[in-house]
Amino acid sequence: LEQVLNYYESGTPFYLYTGRGPSSDSLHIGHLIPFMMTQWLQAVFRVPVVIQLTDDEKFLWKGGDLETFRKHGMSNALDILAMGFDTNLTYILMDTDCIGQMYPNILRIQKHVTLSQVRGIFGFQDSSNIGKISFPAIQAAPAFSSSLPDVFPNHTDVPCLIPCAIDQDPYFRMTRDVAPKLGRRKPALLHSKFIPSLQGSCGKMSASDALSAIYLTDTAKQIKTKINKFAFSGGRPTVEEHRELGGNPDVDMSYRYLEFFLKDDKELQEIGRSYRQGELLSGELKSRTIQCIQDLVAEHQERRSKITEEDLRRVMTARTLM
Repeated sequence: LEQVLNYYESGTPFYLYTGRGPSSDSLHIGHLIPFMMTQWLQAVFRVPVVIQLTDDEKFLWKGGDLETFRKHGMSNALDILAMGFDTNLTYILMDTDCIGQMYPNILRIQKHVTLSQVRGIFGFQDSSNIGKISFPAIQAAPAFSSSLPDVFPNHTDVPCLIPCAIDQDPYFRMTRDVAPKLGRRKPALLHSKFIPSLQGSCGKMSASDALSAIYLTDTAKQIKTKINKFAFSGGRPTVEEHRELGGNPDVDMSYRYLEFFLKDDKELQEIGRSYRQGELLSGELKSRTIQCIQDLVAEHQERRSKITEEDLRRVMTARTLM
């Protein structure tokens, strides 16, 4: 990361690369974190962003109809664009539409990664289909600007910064290992934490589990119901005990969500203090979280409603960004 920033200070541009596996029609609030970071970085540094939609990956891992994941990908692209990305500096690619331009580099990556290596990294078994075994090279390819000649013409080795969720780290460790063999710069990584599921911090929020997630398509009523009914509480069994002993915000999902999405750090600190002291009850904490998430989702839905087909067509068309 420091090296990428040094390149930028010296006048050498870089680009951002992130992605989404379209397993469902809508993103949930847990998906927002790496995209929020990516959009912020784009706004601060005025650099191109490449976003990969891995419809092929979800087809290979989840089965079902390929067209279903393509449709999910188009819907997810609207959610992603609603994050505020600059349409003049953003390219969203769907793998099954755009693999042709990347294929030469995909082959080069595949040639330098052995079956033994991908078994060790990803845990593939003899029963794994060959599509899974070859897929990591497809996710690695956009980390090299030479994979996208229509986007980076005459720029074959642009430094790349990848903001991503921590579970994507194995893919990009492999990418960094293979980069010198291709004569390319290693991409830099910026990891984000998982947002826990409503039920507790033992698992991440999952798009395939409606009871664990708050979707960007949820209504204000649905958000209220999910948080009130399913969000794990760090409060005490009774009001009396809570007043005496206080709550534990570290395991309380309502407080954890405020850590991610409440913009006022002083308010967050005061909420944590008053909850630990027993001054703030669990129901009151949930009410504040409900309002915060309702506002977040409503604002996102408003921005999404204003995206036109022309906006989407533009960002999903390969064109020069640098």
